[in-house]
Amino acid sequence: MKTSSRTFRALLVAAIGFSFAGRAWALSCEEIINMVNVNVPMSIVIQTIMDSGEQFTTDDIRCLVNEGAPPEVVDAAKKMMAASEPDQLTTGGTEITRTARDEREAGAGEDEDELGSGRAGRGSDEDELAEREASDPEQIKQAIKLFRAKKPLTSSQMLFEMLEDKTFPDREAQIEYYLARSLYDLEMYHSAQYYFIEVLRKGPSNPYFKHALPKLVTIARHTGDNYELSRVVAKVPPEDFPRSARNHLYYLLGVRLYQDDDLTRARNYFGQISSRSDLYLKAKYIEGIIYNRQGKLKSAVRSFRDVVREETEVATPRELQAVKDLKNLALLDVARIYYGIDRYSEASKYYSLVERDSAYWPQSLFESAWSSFMQNNLNYTLGQVLTVQSPFFLEEEFLPEAVVLKALTFFNLCEYNEVRRLLLDFEAAYRPIYNEMKGFVQQYATPEGKKLADKAFDVYFESFPRNSALPHALFRRILRNRDLSALVHHLQIMDEEIGIIDDQKSRWRDTIGNHLKKVVETDRARYKRRAGLLFLSELARTTTNLGDLLAQSEIIRFEVVDAQRVDYEYKMQNPDLGDQFRGLELDFATTVDRVYWPFNGEFWADELGYYYYTEQGSCK
Repeated sequence: MKTSSRTFRALLVAAIGFSFAGRAWALSCEEIINMVNVNVPMSIVIQTIMDSGEQFTTDDIRCLVNEGAPPEVVDAAKKMMAASEPDQLTTGGTEITRTARDEREAGAGEDEDELGSGRAGRGSDEDELAEREASDPEQIKQAIKLFRAKKPLTSSQMLFEMLEDKTFPDREAQIEYYLARSLYDLEMYHSAQYYFIEVLRKGPSNPYFKHALPKLVTIARHTGDNYELSRVVAKVPPEDFPRSARNHLYYLLGVRLYQDDDLTRARNYFGQISSRSDLYLKAKYIEGIIYNRQGKLKSAVRSFRDVVREETEVATPRELQAVKDLKNLALLDVARIYYGIDRYSEASKYYSLVERDSAYWPQSLFESAWSSFMQNNLNYTLGQVLTVQSPFFLEEEFLPEAVVLKALTFFNLCEYNEVRRLLLDFEAAYRPIYNEMKGFVQQYATPEGKKLADKAFDVYFESFPRNSALPHALFRRILRNRDLSALVHHLQIMDEEIGIIDDQKSRWRDTIGNHLKKVVETDRARYKRRAGLLFLSELARTTTNLGDLLAQSEIIRFEVVDAQRVDYEYKMQNPDLGDQFRGLELDFATTVDRVYWPFNGEFWADELGYYYYTEQGSCK
């Protein structure tokens, strides 16, 4: 299937949260809740609200709250309530218009741990800062006062000018911290990240270090991109982790050590994460992966089962979905462990426990089909493959392996003509995909080519080749690499920040705005290159896998020719063999727990996963 540039951009919206400007449309509370309930990514839901042009009423907000909409969705709707006239903020006699973005943030509390959580009041950290800043120069006091008065534009302007003029060089960390806070309130999360990191560069002895690090954690949660935070964490002694961010930082340190193959130390840090943390289940899950890699299969199964059994309180439907996904993934991993030690019946049991509405259900069904194949339950294998290949998953799942498994199953049933047909169709469909991927990866395989990884990213994520053979489902598979999808989301955030800068009045735009544009553009090139390298790595892995499958297809076709020769020789030696089956009527009677309905080519959602072939086979 060919993929146009326009349809591919639509795919990105559905897969990882890309948003593009479009015409406005009416949007009701019910429609928003429906998007949440079918697990549309939060970034897409929020961007849809922002792009709708809808002016929500208090009744709309009340409806969203009553229906259990996530706080970030409610906040987005609140920001789209009928706006008041812009007021004028002044600094140094020059007027700067307070934008609607400032108004949208005016209701948010200062002590928010999560973006859009809207917690009101000041906590002990803010009180500590206020006490420390009592003796500040008047100019810094005024900038901080404006920040606390929810005037981030004016505050950021003043703070930036102090940095540029080096007015208070001994208070640089403090100025950078509040500049980051102001940019954070302007929803310029990448720019805020930049200045929070500048604060952290000054080390744990800097009094603003312990305040900046938790904010950096919050931004990483929003972007989904932990790369910069992980680099910081690697340079900070764990004893200097602020208490409010300790669980997240232990988790990131554990992930980094796991990626470095320091498995025992990684497991130790995961073990320090509080059971009350929302990262506890993730830590427990990776602990299971570590045990599995170390060959401690019983411990691995125990950890995965703990993930499944853990009762977790969640605040939003989004969090509930994340927990369900992790539990289903843990079931899938237990099944894989049993499959790996040839205990196929137990593997099938765990595969069957993966929920039908889970994103992992098609994959579990395919792997379960292999388990059925290994148990010689060939008709059930074919039924499971039929579900995976149904139109319900055509655009969602890239599983060329399913065709090869189907061919092997028919081979075991001695249906050689069907095997040959399946494999020839498979090679005709997937050879162009393989050739395109292989040629593309080879372009960037050299050291010089890797330096152009950002260009590789642009080819498929910005313009998309007009005559590409690569299907949508392939990119959905590649974008399940969370590091890659997080980078793509972060790049979108950078693009949005450029738009925010361009929307401001010239006083702000031509000073701090120009500086932030340079920061964003420099980082965007760096991030795009990282995204390109990850994309090439995933594409290379997929290319190798598909190449192996194509080679297997050719081998099976060779085996088919040999098997047919043996079959013909046997029939020549037994000419009366076919007569004994002539006129025989097949009985489709089934067991008492199964109802037989002939398949007519139509797929129904409630039938998925229950298909069972009645193939008798031609083996003699």
